[in-house]
Amino acid sequence: MTDVLLGVIVVACIVGWIVTTWIRAKNGYPVEDMLGFKDHKTGDSPDKIKAAFLAEIARRDERIEALELRVQVLERIATDRSGLLSEEIERLRSGPVN
Repeated sequence: MTDVLLGVIVVACIVGWIVTTWIRAKNGYPVEDMLGFKDHKTGDSPDKIKAAFLAEIARRDERIEALELRVQVLERIATDRSGLLSEEIERLRSGPVN
């Protein structure tokens, strides 16, 4: 009885490891080998991940710069005299949309 229970536990552990490894590989996570070292062959390479990360940072920097320009315009409108405010609004309406 004890040998059968031990066999069931061993088989359950092996099946669990196989399923876990399969799920990790399917979702692009690096898979560990028997010694615990990461194998990046299953997912994207670190260089590809770094390039995508840098591209995302550049895109966000451009977006932040555009937002800063818009805030500067709004600050200038808010601090100008009231007579110049309507002229500025009309100039912005007639200008190109960002």
